[in-house]
Amino acid sequence: MKLATGKIIKGKVVEIKEGMVMTRVKVDIGGSEIITLVVTGEALKELDPKVGDELEVLKDSGVTAARYLH
Repeated sequence: MKLATGKIIKGKVVEIKEGMVMTRVKVDIGGSEIITLVVTGEALKELDPKVGDELEVLKDSGVTAARYLH
């Protein structure tokens, strides 16, 4: 089942800045481009990103989601 119609971009986590409520996760998608994901505490626990991890980022109409590449 295909759920997403947005663009899927692969990248590598290069920086994580935890805040009181939200966390910023910077993902290098190549070509000198960095995407900054802003995630909730719950999403941070689920994703548990580490610097160097490879992710897929889904970008669609202002909604962004990420998952690990296996």
